[in-house]
Amino acid sequence: MASLKDVAQLAGVSMMTVSRVINHAPRVNVETRQRVEDAIQALHYVPDLSAQKIRGQANRPRTLAVLAEDTATTPFSVELLLAIEQTAQQFGWDSYIINIFASGDTQRAARELLAHRPDGVIYTTMGLRKIQLPEVLQGLPVVLANCISDDPHLASYIPDDYNAQYQATQYLIAQGYQHPLCYWLPENELAPTARRKGFEQAWSDAGKNLHDAVQYHMPKGDEGYLKIAALLKDSFASPPQPHDVVICGNDRSAFVAYQQLLTLGLKIPDDIAVIGFDNLVGVGHLFLPGLTTLQLPHREIGRQAALHIIQQRHNPGVHHLHCPLLHRHSVADRNGHQ
Repeated sequence: MASLKDVAQLAGVSMMTVSRVINHAPRVNVETRQRVEDAIQALHYVPDLSAQKIRGQANRPRTLAVLAEDTATTPFSVELLLAIEQTAQQFGWDSYIINIFASGDTQRAARELLAHRPDGVIYTTMGLRKIQLPEVLQGLPVVLANCISDDPHLASYIPDDYNAQYQATQYLIAQGYQHPLCYWLPENELAPTARRKGFEQAWSDAGKNLHDAVQYHMPKGDEGYLKIAALLKDSFASPPQPHDVVICGNDRSAFVAYQQLLTLGLKIPDDIAVIGFDNLVGVGHLFLPGLTTLQLPHREIGRQAALHIIQQRHNPGVHHLHCPLLHRHSVADRNGHQ
């Protein structure tokens, strides 16, 4: 990471002059100011705010910074951020969060984060996605949480969506379900792509024909949740009943499916089963009957990402974390087993 001295040498001025430019002090001529600002830009220099703290704190706790893209503004990943903070505290580290508020805000947020000179950085997103690490963070102790990158030197901790859906499908088959209606999250996104592949592989491995499974991807936006209601209404408009289980891309779509199926006079799970994905924070256990779903491992993602920095792990690549199946009451045993 560039220092004040590096900037001064590149600009051909004293360190005091660089400091005056950074602090917007008067009596610095325009040409000198421009040379310093160009040097700051070229070296990706950020001021060391920690140096402004009280001197002599050689034993201050180490600091873990979180660069949060959408994460802190949603209820879905609260456990991820809480796990990071609790893990840092457990090992005597401090932690803080810098939010990215818009798509063009990444560089600003990264510079603000580095101004505090953290000992490690966790980059996290709401919803599994591929990110481009800001240039100013490259080469630093960084780990990705709930996101991935093309950089082979980075470690990522993400849900094991593929195996989760594979095992959930095996479970449904074992319970005797034969005619699923699958309503996946929007197409071409990382999580639904992995989940659909997991379902299709498990279905094929059981010797079943994929033509017996009706699959849709929801449109992006809230209208996607309304579409599943219309889809179910059309599917069950007249007997015979075409499906015995609805596999939902997340718990929000399962919530809409519940309402529509009950409106149509169908009993869950007696007439039709429903399975979700997420275990939506604060809601998942409130379905009546209880929704069988898969738990996104946000807490474990946060813990492992924090430990990656704290323990100075050297294991780059993608690390998939288990998504446990939560057995509730929206799936019945159609084979009559006790």
